[in-house]
Amino acid sequence: MDKPVVENQALLTSALAGLRATPKTLDSKWFYDATGSTLFEEITQLEEYYPTRTETAILRDQAARLARHVPAGAALVELGSGASLKTRILLDALPELAAYVPLDISAGFLARTADGLRAAYPGLNISPVVADFMQSVTLPPTLTDRPKVAFFPGSTLGNLAPEDAADLLKRVRDWGHVEAFILGVDLVKDPQTLILAYDDPQGVTAAFNLNILARLNREVGADFALDHFRHEARWNAKAARIEMHLISTIAQRVQFGGAEIAFSAGESIHTENSRKYTRASITQIAEAAGWRLDSFLTDPKQWFGVCVLTPSLYPA
Repeated sequence: MDKPVVENQALLTSALAGLRATPKTLDSKWFYDATGSTLFEEITQLEEYYPTRTETAILRDQAARLARHVPAGAALVELGSGASLKTRILLDALPELAAYVPLDISAGFLARTADGLRAAYPGLNISPVVADFMQSVTLPPTLTDRPKVAFFPGSTLGNLAPEDAADLLKRVRDWGHVEAFILGVDLVKDPQTLILAYDDPQGVTAAFNLNILARLNREVGADFALDHFRHEARWNAKAARIEMHLISTIAQRVQFGGAEIAFSAGESIHTENSRKYTRASITQIAEAAGWRLDSFLTDPKQWFGVCVLTPSLYPA
C-alpha cells in the first residue's frame, strides 16, 4: 500500500503532538483552510452568533471616535483578517490612511480578499501578509517608519491562553511606531447565550469544528471517520471560557504520520477555547504587556467590548 502523501508537515507535527497528549488537543489555528474560513464567515451570519453583529454595531457607532486614534498617513495592520468585512467600517472612516495590511494564515482566502479590497479602495495601498500572528511577524519594509495602528476584532484574543494573549500584545507593542491597538473582546454573560453561539441548531459550527479532521485526512493522510465524532460546546465558568470539543462516539483508532491514535468512546479532542472578558480582566492583560486601556466601548447589553489600547511604559 502506498504511503499517504503529507502535504503539510507543520500540521502533521502539531497534530501528532496534540493527539498524543492527555487530554487530546488540536491547535485551533488549523481551522482556517479555505473551507474553514468560508464556514467561519457563515457562522458570523447566524442569528445565534451575536459577536459579529454586536461588534459591527459598536464599530459603526464609534467609527469617528476610533478614527481619532489613527494618524494621517498611518498603516492599519489587521491580525487574522479573514474576509475583512468589519475592517471596511474603519477604512471608510479613514480617508487619510496610507496603507492597510491584512494578515492571515490562509493564503488563498487572503489573496481573494485583498483583490476585492483593491477594487473597493483603489487609492489605498493594500499589502497582504501571509503569516501566523502567534509567531514573529515581518511587516512590509515600506512601513518601518510609518505610524501603525493594530486592529484585532472578533474576540480572537479569547482563543489564546492568558499568557499567550499577553505575549501577542507585547509583540505588537514592539513593532515600532505603534500608535494604538483597536481590540475586540467578547464579554462574560449568561451561559445559555454563550453555548448557543458556539453550538447553533443549524450545525454550521459543528461542520466548522469537524472540518479540522477533514483537513487532517486531506493534508496529512489521516483516516478520521467524521461520522464517528460529534461537536460539543461547553462553558467553563472557572476559566471564563467556552470550550469546543470533538467527542469520539465509539472506541476507535486513527492512523496517520506513522502513528496510531486510540480513542475511547466519549473521549474528547479539545479544539478551541474562547475566553470571555470583563473590563478588569482585559485591563490586567493589557497593562502587563505595555498598554494602557484608553477607551472601553460597548453595546447597550454590554455583551461585547471594543477596546482602544495605547502604548505605555512597561511595568517595572
